[in-house]
Amino acid sequence: QVQLVESGGGLVQAGGSLRLSCAASGSIFSINAIFSINAMGWYRQAPGKQRELVAGFTNGGSTNYADSVKGRFTISRDNAKNTIYLQMNSLKPEDTAVYYCRVVVATRSLNTYEYWGQGTQVTVSS
Repeated sequence: QVQLVESGGGLVQAGGSLRLSCAASGSIFSINAIFSINAMGWYRQAPGKQRELVAGFTNGGSTNYADSVKGRFTISRDNAKNTIYLQMNSLKPEDTAVYYCRVVVATRSLNTYEYWGQGTQVTVSS
């Protein structure tokens, strides 16, 4: 199993910055059972709205971003720490949402699993 622990959310004024972290842990790492990480990314969901992809890594390691955050957000990772990050700059009130990290892994037993973080609130005031 995998647990994704998110941190870094909070309240910030428009134009400010936050960095979200998502650290993965669990028995799947302890027993060296992960064969590959097939997807990693950040999603967000505002009240009354659909959950949307914010930023993610493709299977080739490149990045993609929602049009609304391009030029402002940067996704990165630290493989040694099993952690992904979302650097958010020039925040806008419309960025206010609960942010979730998502990881899809393939195990050495050739099964694929999807995991979600618990969510971290980002609130941007005007």
